[in-house]
Parts: sequence; structure tokens; C-alpha cells
Amino acid sequence: MRYAGKIVLVTGARRGVGRLLAEHFLKEGAQVIGFSRHADDDLAAEGYTPIAVDVGDADSVARGFEQVRKTFGRVDIVINNAAVLTSQYSMIMPPAAARGMLETNLFGTFLVSREAAKLMRKGKWGRIINIGSMAASLEPIGDSVYAATKAAVATLANVMAKEFAPLNITCNTLGITAIETDMLGQLPRDKVDAVIAGLPMPRYATADDIFNVVDFFASERSSYVTAQTVFLGGVN
Repeated sequence: MRYAGKIVLVTGARRGVGRLLAEHFLKEGAQVIGFSRHADDDLAAEGYTPIAVDVGDADSVARGFEQVRKTFGRVDIVINNAAVLTSQYSMIMPPAAARGMLETNLFGTFLVSREAAKLMRKGKWGRIINIGSMAASLEPIGDSVYAATKAAVATLANVMAKEFAPLNITCNTLGITAIETDMLGQLPRDKVDAVIAGLPMPRYATADDIFNVVDFFASERSSYVTAQTVFLGGVN
């Protein structure tokens, strides 16, 4: 039980990679808090606490963390996974869609990370892990705003790593490649296949690929690993 006694918060835990990560931490003995916009989270598992939070809304995030503080008193590991994706050429991208990606993917990561650090500083221990994307490095056509937000998330983590280091809090980013999720289903499969075919390791990611790096970042032994971005599949 790798995470027995740990309090883990996963954003975007209702589906996709967030759901996979929530289930992984539960299986490994953690108490897991799931932030998602909707309260009707159907993950009925012992040790799981869903909280309705819109990570792009500062007041909503503050209320969510107040509930975490009152219920658990602390948080040990935070996974910033919540993200939205609209893949469209820049000239026809609806401004509302672009703003939505900025608010959820970047501003949401900022809000959750800083509130988490406020709780973590009391125990002088914490792990903040961001779920990034290969898009930040590959810069695919149609993903201008999404790729920009994911690149910014890694930079955000690197600066926060310096700010939080005296508190024994690390901040790192995992850049994942395509994995079978609802988000992937929004994209033309032929275009995704073409991107994957161009990778040094041309295959789709598996859940275990993601767990492997997340477990490394979250480990007690990784206290000297911070401000790092690890891309899957040979992306650099």
C-alpha cells in the first residue's frame, strides 16, 4: 500500500486520466479527494471524497480547500489534471473556447497549487504534480491555445518549485502522450495517429505509463527532484 496514510487530491477526477489516477491512489491505500465541476461523481469507493469545484473559479477553489481543511486537516499530494481541449485553427477559434482553456488549464493549476501549498507548508512536506501534454513540445496545428497552456503549466511549476522548496514541497510536470479517454475522442483519430507515428516510441500511452512517472514524482525518495518535466514516448 504505497500511499497508506496519505491524503491525495486529484482535479478532474470524474473521468479520463483523472479517474484513472484517483483509482490508482485508492488502490494503493490513499485517502483520495476528487475535484470536479459536477457533484455527481459515480466513483463509489471507500476512501474517496468527491467535492464539486470549478478549478478556474477562485472562490470555488477556496471553498473546496476550506472543505478539505475542515475534513482532513492537510493534503499531501496534489495532481493538477483538470483540463479542457478545443482543437481548432486559430483564425476560427471561438474566443470563449480559448478563454475556457486558459481558465481551466493554466489559471486552475495556479489556484489549486497555491491553495495546496498553504496546507502543505504546515507539515513541511508536499508533492504537486501537473499533468502536461506532448502538445507543449510538438506544437501541433490546431492546438495553439491548448499547447500554450500546457507549456505555461510547466513554467508555472518550475517557478513554484523555487518558491516552495524551503517548505519541502516539490513541483513537477508529466507530459503525457495520447491515451484512450473522452478527451481523445474529441479529436480526429487519423490526425492523432499521425502524431503518434512520428514519436520515437510510436504507440499510445497506457495507464501504467502514467502511474510509473507519477509514483516517481510522489515518492518519499524524490525529495531532491523538483522543477522537472518528463515527457512520455520520447517527446522532448
